[in-house]
Amino acid sequence: MALKSTIYKIGLQIADLDRNYFQTHALTIARHPSETDERMLMRVLAFALHADDALVFGKGLSAEDEPDLWEKDLTGAIHHWIEVGLPEERKIRRACGRSEHVLVLTYGGRIADMWWQQNESSLLRLDNLSVINIAQDDSKALTAKADRNMNIQCTVQEHELWLNIDGEALHIVPTVRKQEAP
Repeated sequence: MALKSTIYKIGLQIADLDRNYFQTHALTIARHPSETDERMLMRVLAFALHADDALVFGKGLSAEDEPDLWEKDLTGAIHHWIEVGLPEERKIRRACGRSEHVLVLTYGGRIADMWWQQNESSLLRLDNLSVINIAQDDSKALTAKADRNMNIQCTVQEHELWLNIDGEALHIVPTVRKQEAP
């Protein structure tokens, strides 16, 4: 018998001072049985950093040709493609060819550092790609707060995140490994 996804209900209030975006989102997220709480919350973090009314979660681990999150315009053209984790370099190149903007959000400490070292030279050539990393201590602290019903208040200022999760504060400073070319 196949395992079912676990459903998470997350109330996400975003105050993004960098983009002048202020919105509340009621997210219903299906966590695949093979997905960890950490990875699921990194998807929520990626959503918070790039929130938009058109940004939606992809089919996740069950669909190789879709990103974790994406934003399409009314014609179906992909404006923003977001991958979470350590995707293969080939998948990133393909995403850069299909989308106007691509973001890879890495996490995992030393493993993420090794992934970057292995892929840095080829990824630096992709003009529409940004790569940011979340420190292992930050991702673990966020994961410790995982619950199937969560309320998160997120303030983004100067690319830093201040989270209040059910009354507990957390400060996350993503490391920019590569910034999209202007």
